[in-house]
Amino acid sequence: MLNLRRIQSGFTLLEVLVAVLVLSIGLLGLAGLQAHGLKTNHSAYLRSQASMLAYDILDVLRSDRQAALNGGYNLALGDAAPSGGTVPQSQLNNWLTERVERRLPQGDGAVQVSSGRVTITIQWNDARSGGSSSQQFIYQTQL
Repeated sequence: MLNLRRIQSGFTLLEVLVAVLVLSIGLLGLAGLQAHGLKTNHSAYLRSQASMLAYDILDVLRSDRQAALNGGYNLALGDAAPSGGTVPQSQLNNWLTERVERRLPQGDGAVQVSSGRVTITIQWNDARSGGSSSQQFIYQTQL
């Protein structure tokens, strides 16, 4: 009986060390999963902001349908915010500077109306997500 105890001495400590190792690997995995979840959540937040911004400018286009059909609201990606005294220029300036550029990192927007078909493109930098840094949301509909 005494020999059996002497042979088993130290195995309990070894079992505890192995259990701690397994537990620490599991906790590291959970921490990585949490970090990935935060990145994905932020990316989804930015995409939902882009969707709301597209619907915002679409409401403006529908409220001033004739000016939109005449090309008064057309704006390309990379264009500066229009400055001028007309309603479409004022609306586009407000949408681009006060909404798109403030809510999205390096946000930019484009509006194209052609034959009643509206294409709204919103672009932003999503470098925190870990994937491609440049993201686009494109919405097409009939006016």
